[in-house]
Amino acid sequence: MTITTDYAGKLITIERFILDQQQAHPEATGTLTNILYDMALGAKIIASKTTRAGLAEILGSAGEENVQGEEVQKLDAFAQRTIFRLNDHTGRLAVMASEEVEQVIPIPKQFPVGKYVLLFDPLDGSSNIDVNVSVGTIFAIYRRKTKEGPGTLTDCLQKGRKLVAAGYILYGSSTMMVYSTGNGVHGFTLDPAIGEFLLSHPNIRMPAVPKYYSANQGYQPYWSPGVQAFTEWLQRDTPEKKALSLRYIGSLVADFHRNLLTGGIFFYPADTKDPKKPVGKLRLLYEASPLAFLAEQAGGYASNGTQAILDIEPTELHQRVPLYIGNRMLVEKAEAMIREYDEASVVA
Repeated sequence: MTITTDYAGKLITIERFILDQQQAHPEATGTLTNILYDMALGAKIIASKTTRAGLAEILGSAGEENVQGEEVQKLDAFAQRTIFRLNDHTGRLAVMASEEVEQVIPIPKQFPVGKYVLLFDPLDGSSNIDVNVSVGTIFAIYRRKTKEGPGTLTDCLQKGRKLVAAGYILYGSSTMMVYSTGNGVHGFTLDPAIGEFLLSHPNIRMPAVPKYYSANQGYQPYWSPGVQAFTEWLQRDTPEKKALSLRYIGSLVADFHRNLLTGGIFFYPADTKDPKKPVGKLRLLYEASPLAFLAEQAGGYASNGTQAILDIEPTELHQRVPLYIGNRMLVEKAEAMIREYDEASVVA
């Protein structure tokens, strides 16, 4: 169902917008709406720390590693606690899972469980915190698969096609929350003067003419022949497009957000250098699937190089995948060149 409300020239809070969306679904109970409210509140709390990180003494390392073997930043730990504590007691969730935690996160026994599942990356790009580069939160919401009782791993291991909502919060020069419930992609900017998210980017559509590509070309020697050929193709004028400019921040949310608004492609292929990344670096459940959901809702596409990210059936909580995400034409070209060049190299 399409929202027809005209928001042009009006001051629209995220609360009003979400309620308007809910009214388009008479069967809605308001539970999903409240989860989105909770994520917006979490964004405000986390943003209050990211904008004064040095003063709050939360820059730097917490002195431990997460399940991915990466050093946990102090702000990582704060974001993790914030999202958990806002959602553990509401009765809306059956279970949670986080990039920072090895196993699923059960709802404490003293609280009721609900019908939804929340997966999240509390602070994507946290290695950039100490140098004041934009970071973000990514979240994905599913309906539970099990019928009753505490949520389980089975509830978390769902492919992206089953998502009911996904979004991200970008903590940069301003704080933005971008989300979709399957009815377009909408962006809200936090006005710090009033402490409220206001609708700033309704119905985001990825521009048809791409401008940028985003990739860490320091790893290019370790990419497959198809990925290397695709990268070179992006840099040339072709019948399909003009040569694209390289823009790479190294913070997935920030790179994706820029390309969502301006057109382009972000890709992080598998490489042969790091034995931990033979099948890619990015996490399917916490990063690739929710952003793929947003990309498709905005007219784009996301792939692992051979198939749609949203069609991948996860088998592990912290499963990694290559990721190509952005304008559909560019991602499909990547798939075609990977098939052509990589199959030829195998035959040779």
